[in-house]
Amino acid sequence: MKNFSLKLLSIILLGSLLFSCEQEESLQQQGLWTLSEPSLISDGLDSTILLDETTPNDNITLSWNEAESSAGFAVTYEVLIDTEGSDFSDPIISTVSSNRGQGNSVSMNYATLDEALSFSGFRAGEVANLQWAVRATSLTRTSLAVSNLSIRRFQIESLPSRLFISGTATENNDDVENAIPMRRLTNASGALSNSYEVYTSLIAGGSYKFYSQPSSQSVQYGADEEGNIQVSGTDIIAENDGVYRISVDLDTNTISLLKIDFWSMVGAPIINAWEGDEPLDYQGNGVWSASINLINTGGFLFRGNADWALVLKRVIGTPNTVAFENDAPNQGLEVEDIPSEQTGLFIVTLDLSANAYTYTFEEDNTVIQPIETPTELYLFENGVMIEQFDVNGSVFTIPTFVPMQASANYTLNSAIDGSGTSYSVNGNLADSLTPDGDKVSDVQTLLQNDNTFSVVTDRALSLVVDFDVPNITWTYYNFKLFHWIDWPDRVENVMEYVHPNTFIVTTNLTTGFNSKFISPWDFDLGSSNPTTLTGEATVGGADIVNIESDGTYTVTITLNPDYQTGSFEFVQQ
Repeated sequence: MKNFSLKLLSIILLGSLLFSCEQEESLQQQGLWTLSEPSLISDGLDSTILLDETTPNDNITLSWNEAESSAGFAVTYEVLIDTEGSDFSDPIISTVSSNRGQGNSVSMNYATLDEALSFSGFRAGEVANLQWAVRATSLTRTSLAVSNLSIRRFQIESLPSRLFISGTATENNDDVENAIPMRRLTNASGALSNSYEVYTSLIAGGSYKFYSQPSSQSVQYGADEEGNIQVSGTDIIAENDGVYRISVDLDTNTISLLKIDFWSMVGAPIINAWEGDEPLDYQGNGVWSASINLINTGGFLFRGNADWALVLKRVIGTPNTVAFENDAPNQGLEVEDIPSEQTGLFIVTLDLSANAYTYTFEEDNTVIQPIETPTELYLFENGVMIEQFDVNGSVFTIPTFVPMQASANYTLNSAIDGSGTSYSVNGNLADSLTPDGDKVSDVQTLLQNDNTFSVVTDRALSLVVDFDVPNITWTYYNFKLFHWIDWPDRVENVMEYVHPNTFIVTTNLTTGFNSKFISPWDFDLGSSNPTTLTGEATVGGADIVNIESDGTYTVTITLNPDYQTGSFEFVQQ
């Protein structure tokens, strides 16, 4: 009985001892212990630290005497650097100490510090008045020691190796983490330059900036008061909606915008070849594409805004990379017309996103069934038959130019009284991205239905309908009054179309000069009575020499439907 009692007492005492130890440890973990602040060492930090860009890998070292846990728990350290007077909730720099947070120091090189200060808006050469802190952590308890720190940035701003655009005006909807990359261009020797560009749409009234990284923690470029690029400058405001090429030169701190109304394919493969334009539709993210009927093989190029100064050609030695013809020498590139061996319906894509600048052809497998060919075809205006087509197999043509009005509705029908099969087209006729070209033409899909169609503006059109394809090709011409004494120095006065089949211009004319009515180079009208102010105009006629006194004249030519003959009039104002 005694032995049992002793054993029982021993067990009780041992249990009490274990409970006491567990209770003490539990109480310590619950906060009945202290954590001192680390003691910052300020040797060498009392004066401004000068960052030298000639030795970017040199270091500054921040150190401190360790903090202590009264319970002997392990302590780790985090170093924070922020602007003077901040609460360190969003510091410029946050890093653990050496030895995975257990050491009593942190070393940072000049380049890292300078970049971080640049991210925070301090300009090159500027003294940043900062504060640095060491946050000691032990279990859930922390302590913080703070001291002042002054650093002068590099005298010259370091330029980034990449550039991005982001903002409320851009296609990324101000999501900086998904900022749109810009393309870094090369210089004349082929080396990377400090010039960047991007093709993107902008929203009027929105803003944007440029970033060295797709992150808010990066160098940000805005604008100064003169509109030049500046580190930590103000937001740039988009003035108008549209798709733009935005160019940035960080050597000159300049920005330029070129509005891209459209890109088009021009050349041998398309209808009207070098006189035509097959427009591409903007898809977003710097990409344009369209389904285009390639009717021939041969060379072509991409042209912006119908402007021969904005021509993209293939970079020689590449399968499908393009570059601006005018800019190629400045980028160390050589370009050529783009060859094509394809015929048929293809989806043509021009990719001007940062990592591309390429074109591709993809066969368009969209099946458009031919329409049964009628024996006759007629054009109706507001329900009245106005023209009969000539027929050759599945192809119907009108050999003359039909004056058509924007205010009228048109239909096609297989019967002269309109009781046959009706046809329409998938859009308006005479609708072109280049309405002022010498010869303007396009192809649209023919549909078998009772819908009416129209023209976007009064025009005299040549019409060709092919039921096998099925499509309708429309064409119109613009005329110019050529006026010259020396042909190379001629003046080409653009004439305005007036319904029906009339062209008019008011311009200054000179005594003794020659004149002709020309739509280069399909129509060339002179006269058999070339010395009179009024007369008959004919294709192949003599040069008109009828100006006896210098002055301003209103000149009119009215053409017959075949455009081979007409009448002209010169009236001095």
